[in-house]
Amino acid sequence: MRAVHPLQSALYALLAINTLWFLVVAPWTKGLDSLAWFTLLLLFALETANRPWLEKMHALGLIHLLRLGAAMAIAVSTYGYVRQHEWLDALNMGLWILVVMLLECELRFAAWVAGHRRLFTRSAFALYAMIAALIPLWALRGEWFDAYDAVLWLIAFVLIEMDALKLGVINSN
Repeated sequence: MRAVHPLQSALYALLAINTLWFLVVAPWTKGLDSLAWFTLLLLFALETANRPWLEKMHALGLIHLLRLGAAMAIAVSTYGYVRQHEWLDALNMGLWILVVMLLECELRFAAWVAGHRRLFTRSAFALYAMIAALIPLWALRGEWFDAYDAVLWLIAFVLIEMDALKLGVINSN
């Protein structure tokens, strides 16, 4: 079991503040979007931390149930972005959904992923690069808070990705 890195703690605190801001100030789609992703981030962080007590407490079932709820909220907010013609946000959501699918594979099929490490590493890099390419677009639109928030999310999920890949190596051995 590893301790949470201070950088991760700071990121989670900043993302929690951003989530509250989006819930209070922004349109409902942004608030729901942020809350769902923050929940998903915390669940992935918990699961990739390789904490044996999770299995002993049968907490994985609860984690999967909460993850399903977050996924449904993400689907609803993505639909909202499409209905509101918020194409940049909809594209961002689509890319993040692909990231989550990749993470799920890394967690569920660790041995197979270990045998295809290059494919998963390149796929993750490509997805994160595409998400990073969206950040200047928010800035160009004058949506500075969205750009700043996207940078935080990108860093947080890259750290989770690194943990998932390390955990996959551990679990496949």
